[in-house]
Amino acid sequence: MRRFCSFLIVGSLLSRLLLAADPADWIIRGKYVVTMDGHNRMIEGGAVAIRDTRIVGVGSQEDIARRFQAKHTLDKPDAIIAPGLIDTHTHAPMSLFRALADDMRLDDWLNNFIFPAESKNVSPDFVRWGTRLACLEMVLAGITTYTDMYYFEDVEAETAKQAGVRGVLGQTIIGFPAPDHKTWQEAIAATEKYIQHYQKDDLIVPAVAPHSIYTTPDEALVAAHQLAVKYNVPLSIHLAETQKERDDSLTKRNLSPTQVLEKLGLLDGRVIAAHCVWESPEDIDILKQHGTGVAHCPSSNMKLASGVAHVTEMLNRGLSVGLGTDGFAGSNDTADLILEMNIAAKLQKVTTMDPTVLPAEQVFAMATIGGARVLGLDKEIGSLEEGKRADIITISVARPNAVPLYNVYSQIAYATKSGDVDDVFINGKQIVSERKVLTLDAKEIYAKAEQFKQQILASLHH
Repeated sequence: MRRFCSFLIVGSLLSRLLLAADPADWIIRGKYVVTMDGHNRMIEGGAVAIRDTRIVGVGSQEDIARRFQAKHTLDKPDAIIAPGLIDTHTHAPMSLFRALADDMRLDDWLNNFIFPAESKNVSPDFVRWGTRLACLEMVLAGITTYTDMYYFEDVEAETAKQAGVRGVLGQTIIGFPAPDHKTWQEAIAATEKYIQHYQKDDLIVPAVAPHSIYTTPDEALVAAHQLAVKYNVPLSIHLAETQKERDDSLTKRNLSPTQVLEKLGLLDGRVIAAHCVWESPEDIDILKQHGTGVAHCPSSNMKLASGVAHVTEMLNRGLSVGLGTDGFAGSNDTADLILEMNIAAKLQKVTTMDPTVLPAEQVFAMATIGGARVLGLDKEIGSLEEGKRADIITISVARPNAVPLYNVYSQIAYATKSGDVDDVFINGKQIVSERKVLTLDAKEIYAKAEQFKQQILASLHH
């Protein structure tokens, strides 16, 4: 009888514990949890709990098991659990132009190859399949949020959303006939409708993307800015990318490109400035004063010989600086933010001749919480914290390049490869499981890419 009573007591305690446990959709357990929160907590033997689209718990495996009862559990004893990576500048549909034209200067590449190829080939269907190809590559590399500037951005937004990928997606405003709109005025009108459609979306942040000061007239730049401010959406622009851009601006206006934007009022509000290679200390002061976010694209700046951005100085001054892969054609060719971390850190070291600058932890911050700050989304993404969106990746450390493991940040920044990313969750939904993408059909995408290749080649020979 006594044994029976004790069974009842134990049973009652267990049921009370289970009732006390909060429901969760997922518990992900790993060797380490790298939070990138305000204290940069790293939890050995850690776990993360997800409910719906949000993180509801981050802690030790014991703590999370006690607090939550989950429908699904993902056990990754040989993995690092980390925030999803954030790409602050790219042109995703250009994946269909990958390696089409290389080894030339930016102005030559744009005017003689890319702009003509775009005018003959870019259509809603091109953007749809180019986005699918880019999203396939991005999620397999652990990129959960990307920042885009392209044409037919409403089609891109719809496609990225179907794939379950978070995007800050900017409709291009440019001063000559583009594949989607013949005038910048038409582009502005269409962008407003696009913003209205997506302004409350939980995956897509619509943005306005005037291309640059050298391709977009001042009145178009001002109209783009007014639209961004009206709806409180980001404005994304190429800025001070090349010496030619800076020299031309100084010659024609007696102002640097950054001073031009300040004079036009463009730096007020949420601004993402891509590249920022040719910035003087005064320019950096202006960016700091306006809280402008900088998208640093090291591979692109190296490949096009644009120069090296003063990233160390910008970070020391307290600017928000994230990492960008830039376009898939000519300027980079891959969507690999883990590689960008590696290159960014080494590039700052060799150009400053100081091996201590941009250390591993800081460059990983640029790819996560720093990128979120650039986009104005750091309250929502960029770190593993309760209440934030569940954008989470697992990185295997059961690979030859990951053994032995002494320092997690060094491991990620200098030894990890994009192929070490095993699982990806975006907005609480599993998008990649053991390197299989669950939301996209890879075979179909490859077949379509081949069709577009034939079409693009034929168009260039006419």
